[in-house]
Amino acid sequence: MTTTTSINSASNIQTDYMKLLITQLQNQDPLEPMDNNQMASQLTLFSQLQQLESLNTSFTAALDSVQRSYANSLLGKEVTYTDSEASSGTSSGTVQQVYTGTDGQLMLAVGNQTVAVEDVLSVQNPSISTSSY
Repeated sequence: MTTTTSINSASNIQTDYMKLLITQLQNQDPLEPMDNNQMASQLTLFSQLQQLESLNTSFTAALDSVQRSYANSLLGKEVTYTDSEASSGTSSGTVQQVYTGTDGQLMLAVGNQTVAVEDVLSVQNPSISTSSY
């Protein structure tokens, strides 16, 4: 939701700038008017900032979608993950559920453990046999 705030913020900055610009134009010295090129350049920069923030919002949404798809693809698969409580530092189990944690982070239910998607080290499809031919 911070991306929406930044877009609103860029719009607010541009609105504030336009108000300031109007005030400057109303109170400028007629013998020394403001530089039109400088005003146009500043307006262009604000427009570019809004476009970049909009693009960032789109990329964030796309990344969120990819992360959710990846997490969902782990359902029913055996994963090895970082586990600070295990003596080896890792544990394994089958992913039973994917859900969003209270902080918005994607989480996996692996056995009786809750694992962040970022903590997954390896994935194995249990239906594929690892024995030699």
